[in-house]
Amino acid sequence: MRRRLFTLAVAGPLAGCGSQLRRPPELQLKRLYLTGFDTYSPMGDELRRQLRASPGVVLTATAAEADVVFDALEDAREQVAAASTATGQVSELTLRARLRFKARTPAGRTLIAPAELTLTRDVSYSEASALAKEQEIALLFRSMHTDLAAQVLRRLAALGPG
Repeated sequence: MRRRLFTLAVAGPLAGCGSQLRRPPELQLKRLYLTGFDTYSPMGDELRRQLRASPGVVLTATAAEADVVFDALEDAREQVAAASTATGQVSELTLRARLRFKARTPAGRTLIAPAELTLTRDVSYSEASALAKEQEIALLFRSMHTDLAAQVLRRLAALGPG
């Protein structure tokens, strides 16, 4: 009984605090066409996933049907040795995910001038745990792609219907 009273006393005021789960931004221009991504691009897949989760957004099959044509100019992932031991073994890696893009109308009017978004993460590396580190690197890249896609959605949400 005391636990229930404590829960109600603590959780009750928080229930009306107005906090909500984070939702994707509301896009004014609802029909989008994506171009420039490789067939198996993790960045392209993540952007498509987040666009489909955005309320009312439709990904079109052709540019002519779209309100906005999103052109991926460059979609790159790279990992670079950032530090090494005295014996020459890599001890730290720098991961970079980069997306260069622009947005335009099907008629060719520029909505977003060519822009570049880059995220960088540092990760320690050990040859003894190479398999685990490869999985960690894959998770970090997935997280970076999620962040980049969210940034793109915020920029697309800033575009008005005019």
